Amino acid sequence: MIPYIEIVNEKLRLMFGRKIIAIEGDNCIALEGNSDVWEDIVTAGNIAAKTLGSIKKRYFRKEQQIPGIVNKIQFSGGNIPPMRLPLIRDNALEGERPDVLVIGAGITGAAIARELARYKFDILLVEKEHDVALHASSRNDGMVHPGIDLAKDSLKHYYNKRGNKMYDKITAELGVPFERTGQYLCFNNPFAKIAMYFSLFYWKWLGVPGVRVIGGKKLHRLEPNLKKDIRSALFFPTAAVVCPYGLTIAYAENAVENGVRLSLDTAVLGMDVRGGRILKVETNRGRVYPKAVVNAAGVFADEVAAMAEDQFYSIHPRRGTNSILDKKETPFLVRTIASRMGTASKSAHTKGGGMIRTAHKNLLVGPDAQETYERENFATSAASINAVFNKFKETVPALSTSQIIAYFTGVRAATYEEDFVVCKGKKTVNLIHAAGIQSPGLTAAPAIAVDVSRFAAEILEAAGETVKPNDNFNPRRKPIPRPAAMDDDERDALIKADSGYGVILCRCEEVSRGEILESLRRPVPCNTLDGVRRRVRPGGGRCQGGFCGPLVAQIIAEEKGLSLEEVTKKGPGSNIVAGPTKGQLWKKAEPLPADSTAVVKKMKETS
Repeated sequence: MIPYIEIVNEKLRLMFGRKIIAIEGDNCIALEGNSDVWEDIVTAGNIAAKTLGSIKKRYFRKEQQIPGIVNKIQFSGGNIPPMRLPLIRDNALEGERPDVLVIGAGITGAAIARELARYKFDILLVEKEHDVALHASSRNDGMVHPGIDLAKDSLKHYYNKRGNKMYDKITAELGVPFERTGQYLCFNNPFAKIAMYFSLFYWKWLGVPGVRVIGGKKLHRLEPNLKKDIRSALFFPTAAVVCPYGLTIAYAENAVENGVRLSLDTAVLGMDVRGGRILKVETNRGRVYPKAVVNAAGVFADEVAAMAEDQFYSIHPRRGTNSILDKKETPFLVRTIASRMGTASKSAHTKGGGMIRTAHKNLLVGPDAQETYERENFATSAASINAVFNKFKETVPALSTSQIIAYFTGVRAATYEEDFVVCKGKKTVNLIHAAGIQSPGLTAAPAIAVDVSRFAAEILEAAGETVKPNDNFNPRRKPIPRPAAMDDDERDALIKADSGYGVILCRCEEVSRGEILESLRRPVPCNTLDGVRRRVRPGGGRCQGGFCGPLVAQIIAEEKGLSLEEVTKKGPGSNIVAGPTKGQLWKKAEPLPADSTAVVKKMKETS
């Protein structure tokens, strides 16, 4: 038996004295102690994970499992905010007995729910937010990774490789825009090109197909705004872009169309576990009695695991900020995906970010990586944005912060092992973990969903349940029509069928009234400005909703039977209008006219 506890403690002692120690727990090593410096707590977890990793490589067989890291070090340097809970309290779910309860409706949870719908299961998908895809699934760069910087023996590599291959089919079925742009990894070392040719054997061994070397002259013809000192690049043709929140919404819609029940504003508050089995799940909307539970709770996955008495990993949140540039000002800065060796290589457990031509044809720059103890702090800072831009100006000198139209911060659900956790419960027999899903989680989600749905079927079958395929499963989702992307004949036919598609309300993104109305009538409920924006993009352009926002709010009020005061930006507590500043209070929104001339006239009358 390898004395791994003693080895880990020796490493910790060299760094922290006896302030932090490791003890053996159930399927894990638990770190205990106290620190007022969050970075020290994270460092301790990293030391323990790295030490165990090196022990495994030297002494363990490949199939043997080593303990996970559970970080129980007390943080005395600040107050760690509790999970934000929905305002709703009711009994809408009281007594429900689904076959499978899926916790979390990000990209992973939504993909799992849709894959589970291939079976004749009663599936309940719960999400604590007012919409799907509100955390990391809408706060990432939308890149489908080719597999750079992933260890071959990691779950990240395994699921990234499988997931990448699935994207053409998945996006076609779900009606989601998808483009294989490829990715350039750039070098300025004059001797790097020779090494690149030798590296092609490595990429082939790693299972990354089609990698090729691009010389400087050709590279600058393809990407003319790259810095002139860049002499060559590796091109990864399987890299791609997709809208991450659009894909998540599509997954959730198709899941609901195939019988999955979705409960938003629903947080898991506790569990009753007896004899190694989850019997009851407490939520703010009542008690649920599932036969199997899937933990896809993102940054709170370790807390859900603890509720289920099956925690053998910890999540340490990691913030990253991205900036979105105006598509009209920067049409050719980067035409694909570009990063530079030295800025793209791993540093502090990040791929280093890059410049990405998104699915919506904006240029996205970022992200950075900062450890944090706040799992839901999405604030941005000028210092973070400036640091990212200064780094990437070394690749594209014409980059400027003046081109930014929006920026956002996401919080990644990293484990100390820096790998995914996709497995059945270690102690709790009717639990499945889909945790630690950070980059390349978007790429891996389709493949993770396949395995998790199979695990759920095995758990139910072992419990004596009959497992049958759902012969009525329909993998195809009808997308919302997009007039701006159609040719003249298609657009003309659409507008003749529904005149609302000829009324453009968002000039920046060319979004019609018909698209907005359709977004409010889809299988996944939507009644907020941000929800409409994620589905059809009004407010996603240069003015960020300054012109179309009031019109969208009025359409939401009209369609949902609300007063304007009841319309929110992102859900309960984010009301946009507090009351009238003059004139009478509108109890219900007055309907907008159906044709474009009347809309303009009404805007002039009310401005």
